[in-house]
Amino acid sequence: MAIATPRAKNRRALITRPEPEASQWVQALAAQGVHAEAFPLICIGPAPDVARLREIRQRLSDYRALLFVSGNAARHFFDENTAAALLQQTQVAINRRANIRIWSPGPGTARVLRTLGVPADCIDQPAVDAVQFDSESLWQQVGTSLLPGDRVLIVRGSDAPFHQAACRLIAPGDGAGREWLSAQISQAGGAVDYVAVYTRSAPSFTSQALARARSAASDGSPWVLSSAQALRHLTAAMPEQTWEQACAVATHPRIAEAARAAGFRTVIECRPSLSEIAAQLASIESGA
Repeated sequence: MAIATPRAKNRRALITRPEPEASQWVQALAAQGVHAEAFPLICIGPAPDVARLREIRQRLSDYRALLFVSGNAARHFFDENTAAALLQQTQVAINRRANIRIWSPGPGTARVLRTLGVPADCIDQPAVDAVQFDSESLWQQVGTSLLPGDRVLIVRGSDAPFHQAACRLIAPGDGAGREWLSAQISQAGGAVDYVAVYTRSAPSFTSQALARARSAASDGSPWVLSSAQALRHLTAAMPEQTWEQACAVATHPRIAEAARAAGFRTVIECRPSLSEIAAQLASIESGA
């Protein structure tokens, strides 16, 4: 049974994913009758090393698998200027080496990859009934297919400079799952390369945004947290704020742990499935 949270008129869930996902989730939740608003806690910027990204794009066939850690990783790797050429090159690589794979940690990233034109039968992802959509669940599906000497490219983001001392929260980082997966690949005799295709940074909080955050910290509006880094940005921007009356819906146990460490009174764990999050938010909204 969900823990009751304070009721408030017109209370809305705050979707903290980066744009454009935040607004897309708001629209999708509205279609299911759930009130939500976009409140991005991470901003996405350009790749930190364009030359390396360009070089990696020219040798995709070197890899046994490409792991895209998020939808943003996929979008920025297959950007609007190079998508057609890269997809053609990927198809050549697939034809040359029939067992090259595209790895996704969950259905959301897989959906973005398909939208970009990656063939669905080339994508590996966690089982639909996995307890979590993460690196650990992905490894259960792909681990036995990796051979000694295989190379895996992990396509991810890079953090802009962030002063941890300004943040009261000490919590596991978002990269913990990828570090674990990298270790598994190495233990299986494989090798890992990384390429950062975008930069993550904290948003610039306007006075209006801070006022909304202070209100949501006490009125029971659920914060939908998909990243521990997003939570670090929030607590750093509001160092004097207490969160004893706040409610969080966390999409992974590590994020839930971070929310509890920050002082959130109510923390509900939920897989990052839109339908499951919608059901959880509807339950909170109704006061169930």
